Amino acid sequence: MKDTSLLLLLSSLFCCSTNSARLTVTPSTSQIFRDNSVSLRCEDASDGWTVRRNTSIENRAECGAGWGISAGSSCNISSSNPLDSGVYWCESTEGSTSNTINITVSVGSVILQSPALPVIEGDDVTLTCKTKMADPPPADFYKDGVSTRNESDGHMTLHHVNRSDEGLYKCRVQNEGESPESRLSVSEKPTTTARPPTSSSVSPTSTSTPPSFWLLPVTASLCVLVLLVLLVVLVVLVRRCIGRKPEAAEVEKGEDVTYSHVKISQSRNKPIKQSRRGRESGPAAVYSELKTKRDVCYGEITINTNRRKAEIVPEPDVLYSSLR
Repeated sequence: MKDTSLLLLLSSLFCCSTNSARLTVTPSTSQIFRDNSVSLRCEDASDGWTVRRNTSIENRAECGAGWGISAGSSCNISSSNPLDSGVYWCESTEGSTSNTINITVSVGSVILQSPALPVIEGDDVTLTCKTKMADPPPADFYKDGVSTRNESDGHMTLHHVNRSDEGLYKCRVQNEGESPESRLSVSEKPTTTARPPTSSSVSPTSTSTPPSFWLLPVTASLCVLVLLVLLVVLVVLVRRCIGRKPEAAEVEKGEDVTYSHVKISQSRNKPIKQSRRGRESGPAAVYSELKTKRDVCYGEITINTNRRKAEIVPEPDVLYSSLR
């Protein structure tokens, strides 16, 4: 009997510690207009969880006992009124409780639609200033009583929220009034432990494939190098062409050169003597250049020796004269 009682006690403790509930609300906003419907539900809960609330006129009032319609672990309010404003939560038969949600039922013409549950740190949050008209009008937004923004479309988005964004928010529409205040809560981002990658998940070709981002600069560098080489070759060719032009001009200036043929016949009676250098002077062609400032003349001299006489009187060397 003792063992059975101990087992039942341990089982009940285990159930209470593992079964927990989370209260959600639809629509997911902390403010609603009067006569609007609202639905509350205890999620992730086993049987025995009910919705309770604290209002200005009652405490720990269970759904179905004077307010709302109970449907298991859910509670529906078809037509809300200001007396439904208060704090709601889920509670089990053993006394365990869930998170709480503040709901405000407004009788005014302006409400602020903000998340009813705490938002996760790092997420984006949008606050909407709404009236009973179809489209949200331009509105001024306040945090803790201080004006923060003026939005023409009635929406204010907070990017990457953190703990500094927590506070009481409200909005104001010109000629319409302002909304009640709603608290924005930020919860810490849950930490997740990343598992190391397994060998099967790593692609064998992922490390061998080179990145493609370096192909563009390399290609551009090669193109620039080729252009520089072509430019250098072009400069060299142009310089060579310019250097050849003066030579062609000099050839054109020499078109007035004249050639003359001069034939000198020596007397056959006179012998041919050796020149000063001890060599016989034989027939030779001697060119004489007569050069003026404008004309250049070439002369050809032919010397015929006398075969009858062995000795030839040495003749003076041929003289070249330049006529200017």
